[in-house]
Amino acid sequence: MESYKQEFIEFMIESDVLKFGEFTLKSGRKSPFFMNAGLYVTGTQLHKLGQYYAKAIYDYYGTDFDVLFGPAYKGIPIGVATCIAFSELYGKEIKYCSNRKEVKDHGDVGILLGSPIKDGDKVVMIEDVTTSGKSIEETFPIIKAQGNVEIIGLMVSLNRMEKGRESDKSALEEIKEKYGFDANAIVSMADVVEHLYNKECNGRVVITDEIKAAIDKYYEQYGAK
Repeated sequence: MESYKQEFIEFMIESDVLKFGEFTLKSGRKSPFFMNAGLYVTGTQLHKLGQYYAKAIYDYYGTDFDVLFGPAYKGIPIGVATCIAFSELYGKEIKYCSNRKEVKDHGDVGILLGSPIKDGDKVVMIEDVTTSGKSIEETFPIIKAQGNVEIIGLMVSLNRMEKGRESDKSALEEIKEKYGFDANAIVSMADVVEHLYNKECNGRVVITDEIKAAIDKYYEQYGAK
């Protein structure tokens, strides 16, 4: 595993973004882990977050794209931070764009916030985590409605590696099949377990034997095939 991915896993723990215990998800599933990217709140955290995303996007998609699209709302700060990091790390000016939840009918009108998307643009979508692919379902037609636009791929921070809404495949695999573009994550839960199981992080062992057993049991029921 690349060093920046190991650092990112520890960064999620240190920022209290990735937690272990018992959590009820929107789907009703009882999960032994939960990620909340809304807890990246400081300048330092957002700066680091943008760098991790930028490195992963560079690894998977290179620099041949024009716009980072972050769906409202959590995708907005992630997209902005990543655009800044891409400029710093790779000297490439990438524009950011997001959708509005409601169309603005005065001043800066329209459904989009940030850079307009136009014919010929290559777009990378960026999100915190994708469990069901619902946000992609909402934003994909918005992007495609802007013209002859090519969506290069999607980048999320964590692949939960569980069944999607429509099959036993993961949400990221479902997105690839349904929309025809690539979908990747900075790290997967398998990476997280590999790096943290019975190892000390931030002064404590995060994934104990008990937590590991709960994760294994969860994936027996909900894990993607």
